[in-house]
Amino acid sequence: MTETVTAPLTGKALLQRVKELSHLPRREKARRCGYYTVGKNNQTRVNLADFVGAVLEAEGTSLDAEGAKDGRGREPTYRVSVHKNGQIVIGSTYTEKMGLKPGDEFEIKLGYKHIHLIQIDSEEDDADDTDD
Repeated sequence: MTETVTAPLTGKALLQRVKELSHLPRREKARRCGYYTVGKNNQTRVNLADFVGAVLEAEGTSLDAEGAKDGRGREPTYRVSVHKNGQIVIGSTYTEKMGLKPGDEFEIKLGYKHIHLIQIDSEEDDADDTDD
């Protein structure tokens, strides 16, 4: 165990190293690719979850849902439910992604099994008001 890895391998370098170590068990591959920590009493703890995630990512596979997390560990699902009080709430993840600010207004158009929210451009409204 004379091998020292300063930072975990990623990308093509990780895939190449995994290929070279194909004869070893998964935990040993992870350790030799830098996916471990040394804790108290010099105990080595292999971080297998990060290793497998890095290999998948290097292969172009992502287990994460598309979209950014909202800071609480949740990811946008692009679905909402009607609450018991009849309201539909659109979360801050979506409004931030659209660049909306408090006070932005929308026109609601109801259709058969769908609702369209059409943003009212306040600058156009202000221009219309000055024409009178």
